Amino acid sequence: MPVFTRSRPSPDLKEPEDAAAGVREAEEGAEPGAAPRLLRARVAHWRAWRSRYPRAARGLWWTATVLSAVLVLGALLLPNRLDALQFNRFTRLPGEAILGAAVLLALPRRPRVAVAALAGASLGALTVLNVLDMGFVEYLGRDFNLVLDWILLDDAQSYVADSMGGTTAFAATVGVFLLVALLVTVTALATVRLAGLLARDTRRATRATLISGTAWITCSIVGLQNAGVPVASYRVADTLVNEARQVRTTLKDEAAFAKEARTDTFGATPPAQLVPDLRGKDVIFTFIESYGRSAIEDPVMAPGVGETLETSTRALAQAGFQARSGWLTSATFGGSSWLGHSTAMSGLWVDTQQRYRTVMASDHLSLTKAFQKSGAWDTVGIMPGVQKRWPEAEFYGLDNVYDAFEMGYRGPKFSWSTMPDQYALEAFQRLEHGKERDRPLMAEIILTSSHQPWAPIPTMVGWDELGDGSVFEGIRKAGKDASAVIDDSAESREEYGRSIQYSVTALTQWLERYGTDDTVLVFLGDHQPIARVSGNDASRDVPVSVVAKDPKVLDKIAGWKWTEGLKPAQDAPVWKMSSFRDRFLLAYGSTPHPSQG
Repeated sequence: MPVFTRSRPSPDLKEPEDAAAGVREAEEGAEPGAAPRLLRARVAHWRAWRSRYPRAARGLWWTATVLSAVLVLGALLLPNRLDALQFNRFTRLPGEAILGAAVLLALPRRPRVAVAALAGASLGALTVLNVLDMGFVEYLGRDFNLVLDWILLDDAQSYVADSMGGTTAFAATVGVFLLVALLVTVTALATVRLAGLLARDTRRATRATLISGTAWITCSIVGLQNAGVPVASYRVADTLVNEARQVRTTLKDEAAFAKEARTDTFGATPPAQLVPDLRGKDVIFTFIESYGRSAIEDPVMAPGVGETLETSTRALAQAGFQARSGWLTSATFGGSSWLGHSTAMSGLWVDTQQRYRTVMASDHLSLTKAFQKSGAWDTVGIMPGVQKRWPEAEFYGLDNVYDAFEMGYRGPKFSWSTMPDQYALEAFQRLEHGKERDRPLMAEIILTSSHQPWAPIPTMVGWDELGDGSVFEGIRKAGKDASAVIDDSAESREEYGRSIQYSVTALTQWLERYGTDDTVLVFLGDHQPIARVSGNDASRDVPVSVVAKDPKVLDKIAGWKWTEGLKPAQDAPVWKMSSFRDRFLLAYGSTPHPSQG
């Protein structure tokens, strides 16, 4: 414990009350050497204040020291999972602190300060990574990838801007940068302070370090635990090892996956041998945002969604359509929808941004491009979520793409979603599907009304009342605010279920209204909703359905053993999403001709 005594008066300042005057005099001096004099004056002023108010100075010293210890130890023990933020996690003995103390005690003053500052800043940066892991696990069901995922932070900023406004997004971005800088700086200062405390009494500090080290080794050997958590902690070391392993694995995966993408079962198939059994059919592939297994099986969402699926199945049957449904295991969870889209269409397991970039730059045949390559279809994309240049259209083989600005919508946004699904489908009918044409149509449609944060949610209006979308203005104003839903798990689950009901209803009503004997609809989810809605132990399964009037279309997939109707049974077959492309192409008569990269 430090002993506070009255400081020795400096030669220039004989009494404490002269300190302020000395500072003023030094500040007024402009001659060479004024800066060192000012520094000495300020130090003397601080010492004078400590002498006048010893209790306050002692209290301030202890407060700063305790807060420094709490910050450093908390950062050393901080888990990277939200559900692991429990008190027993912070009652452990961190081995890194003991090793760090031993190193700092062996160093002279200047190297000690430098090493302590560097270690503290690194610990602050590691804390940021732990927080990123928490967020990624909560929203995407996986850890933050130190190599690949920085680009997703820009997408997160765009999501906040689209959902809650540009001002909120800008303020949040600035706030995050300031917090990160503050955290790294304060952690470095706290570590330097604790290093200085060790140096005040090296004998006691050395003894305490040896005792702590012995205790840590003993706890580690005997496996001592506190509420199921080992007392001896090496959290930071374990994190560094895992991060290094992830970086190494990521770099190796890039080369391996690039080679895999160059090999394609149908890469050399002649155009005439691609999907010959669907010639003359309008084939529509539709992704429903966040349409996951939880929507059908979770006790909160299942009743409403299940009723919608059953009602829609009956309505379609009355219109002459039949359906078969199963499950696909998505390559992504909670977000990054484009990974799910590309996995289903490419036949490759696209679970990282690097893999996505590799696939998009390759000549690998996407399912949709197979229709374009055959020369027997016009191809089109309906992409209400696309608000900037979209070069991926080439990979997907789309002759024409309608983005958020090209469908004539003049109504309000619904949080992230630029337009209601019902309007997007009606625009598809008006712009492409309803036109007379020489060749049938293949379309890829991405429906976005069920995108997080699920507030406000549009409601169905009369199809003849859609106009330019202005009819949704009142519906938008009457809907719930995103900020009232986004942080409430129970509310999010209920609203998510309602959004899926809306999207399924809009799609199936469109099919009832505009579908023909030659219409084939394939629709599926891209991924499960975030863990706050689907649960921490939720699968990555999503429903998939094939709907058609022509019984021959469904007969082709009879061997799949899918469930009749739009609601897949719990025990219906579950396939990896990456297997869907090849199964679909084979079912409808495509002949494999592999290409080798």
